[in-house]
Amino acid sequence: MEVKQEPAAAPTGGDVKMEEAAPAPPFPQGPVPKAPLAEGLEVSRIIKGCWQLSGGHDGERATNRTKGQAAIDDFQPFVLAGITTFDTADIYGPSEQLIGRYLSSHPAEKPHVQVLTKFCCFGDAMRQATDARYVEQSIDGSRQRLQVDSLDLVQFYWHDYSRKGYVEAAQNLAALQAKGKVKHVGATNFDVQRLQEMVEGGVKIVNNQALYSTAVQYSLLDRRPDNGMIEFCAKHDIKLLPYGVLAGGLLTDKYLDAKVDSVKIDTYSKSKYASVIGQAGGWEWFQSLLKELSEVGKRHGVSIADVACRWVLDRPQVAGVIIGARNANHVGDLEKVFSFEMDDADRERINKVLAAGRQAEGDCYTWERGGKW
Repeated sequence: MEVKQEPAAAPTGGDVKMEEAAPAPPFPQGPVPKAPLAEGLEVSRIIKGCWQLSGGHDGERATNRTKGQAAIDDFQPFVLAGITTFDTADIYGPSEQLIGRYLSSHPAEKPHVQVLTKFCCFGDAMRQATDARYVEQSIDGSRQRLQVDSLDLVQFYWHDYSRKGYVEAAQNLAALQAKGKVKHVGATNFDVQRLQEMVEGGVKIVNNQALYSTAVQYSLLDRRPDNGMIEFCAKHDIKLLPYGVLAGGLLTDKYLDAKVDSVKIDTYSKSKYASVIGQAGGWEWFQSLLKELSEVGKRHGVSIADVACRWVLDRPQVAGVIIGARNANHVGDLEKVFSFEMDDADRERINKVLAAGRQAEGDCYTWERGGKW
């Protein structure tokens, strides 16, 4: 996920009368397993990321299913594979509305789907977020677009650390749990220092637990969570939900042996992760990584993408990985992620290539805020 400016005015909405939910009918379980994220909330270990539905990801016309009914129809193949958790984009409208339309048109599937949405503060919203009424209006807007009474998980983002107020804003989110509008509160793209401030600032959730999860960029190309984030999260029982795992599709068989000048940067995500490759070691080093991932994949009968996903899923504190998708064409390949396990020999050959690259020194999302890689 890459955060972008949201409109300053949040949609408003009144209280939604909470009704006692009927037991969910039986539903076929696909091959993708689930993992506990918080009390009463399990997520699929592969999560459908919906940044691609927010615009700027059209890419090739023939494979573009990021808008309208095509995007709505593409949710069901994921659900049937066991990928029942959706992660919304930070530009609230498009992805939340499309998910809401899917859920309303598939009532049998709705009880089995988990939606992880966001509350992002940019610009003047960083001042307004200290006002509980503003936060509640924003959350009401998400509930209306998703057509749900209560949000499964709200992931909180704060753009400028020099603008204080993120602890109070997080407290305002936590207060909405008592009203039944939010079930769980998480974070996205915070560094260790600010997570610590929120934990120490008394951001308490139900059952006296602190933040449940944090979404961070984490992949074979970007291992910044190793620089203290994993250790902090283990200490406080916070789960990681990594995104950028396939680097916008660049960590796939399609780009093995590709010449750098032949790569078409036609989506926002490719642009973002092409710059990450430059920081991590450059195109030649990236090709050496793809070659090793391909060899590991051949040993197990899986793709480069499967190996890249599995590497992140096997890291400490990782509950699930967020995989952005412009269409459902790769669902069959994603189902294979749990068909194999890497052994020490696999990890050794991958680690050898990683050691030849450039290990980041900064914390999560520090580089994107103008700091060091």
